[in-house]
Amino acid sequence: MISSFGKTYHCTGWKIGYAIAPPALSAEFRKVHQYNTFTTYSPAQYGFAAMIRDEPEHHLELGAFYQAKRDRFREQLLTTRLTPLPVPGGYFQLVDYSAVSDLPDHEFVKWLTIEKGVTAIPLSPFYETPPAGQRLVRLCFAKNDATLDAAIARLQQL
Repeated sequence: MISSFGKTYHCTGWKIGYAIAPPALSAEFRKVHQYNTFTTYSPAQYGFAAMIRDEPEHHLELGAFYQAKRDRFREQLLTTRLTPLPVPGGYFQLVDYSAVSDLPDHEFVKWLTIEKGVTAIPLSPFYETPPAGQRLVRLCFAKNDATLDAAIARLQQL
């Protein structure tokens, strides 16, 4: 298993992950890891250790936590010109932006960030050959409600 503390403990951007694997595979991970990161800052390591110690059952609540966030965000998106797609898991909401723009996704997300102050993630980098005319981007709802509300207010202006 390879995962991220940032997603589990609601601090995306901290970029600290972990892997649980049999010894042979773990040895291979360590060979690669030394070329990917030099060090991880100690305060975050202590913080995660305390969280794991003090709230060991936290991860059991994540499904319901993220589903409630997704459902709330999805309902809010219905008040915009973006069309949310069904997303049964994760912490990204896919939206169709074709009612807003004909720009390719990588140009649309740049425009959205610079002009509207909302950052989305293009899907095209995840394809070898993106589908022609696809107008989909990802919006992350693993944020606090005030941040999501501010994003929705900006998206309603599209």
